[in-house]
Amino acid sequence: MRILSETYADARPALQYTSAYELLVAVILSAQCTDERVNKVTAELFKEHNTPERMLTLSQAELEKYIFSCGLYKSKAAHILSASRDIADKFGGQVPSDFSALKSLAGVGQKTANVVSSVWFDKDAIAVDTHVFRVSNRLGLAHAATPLKTEEQLKAAIPQEDWSKAHHWLIWHGRKVCHSQKPDCAACALAKCCDYFAAKQKKD
Repeated sequence: MRILSETYADARPALQYTSAYELLVAVILSAQCTDERVNKVTAELFKEHNTPERMLTLSQAELEKYIFSCGLYKSKAAHILSASRDIADKFGGQVPSDFSALKSLAGVGQKTANVVSSVWFDKDAIAVDTHVFRVSNRLGLAHAATPLKTEEQLKAAIPQEDWSKAHHWLIWHGRKVCHSQKPDCAACALAKCCDYFAAKQKKD
């Protein structure tokens, strides 16, 4: 954790947003899509549709045209509109800070709720996306077959005050070094304490 903190001291969310609602929509759009692509889409979408009420002026077909390039656009559009309707009708137009309430929104699972809780509401949380899942299990911070079990094991292994920061450190390590197909072990500052690298060396 010390090496990660020193290597990625400036790690922060790559998604661009100015409100809890914008962050929520951006995270929903980021499923199986790059943050760079999401930022391009939301730069246009949020010009006129950056609140639940304004989003609901769009039909599903109209929203699909905005977010088409993010992939899974039909289900994402349906989720965004449904979540927007609940935020407007049930939560006074504000994204709820309560974790269970967040998860009650369409398109919001454990990962998305953790991201919003951590990034916007400044709560201690670890969101397990594909990078965090891959990197933490390769390093040996977790030994789990599912994102939820990985989250539980990371919470047990990492001091609570570092949960939110560790989430970003692990993401950036996955993006910069520990790639899914060809991890750059030769350039990795964590190789000496990595289970994956140790197994690879033993095999070679």
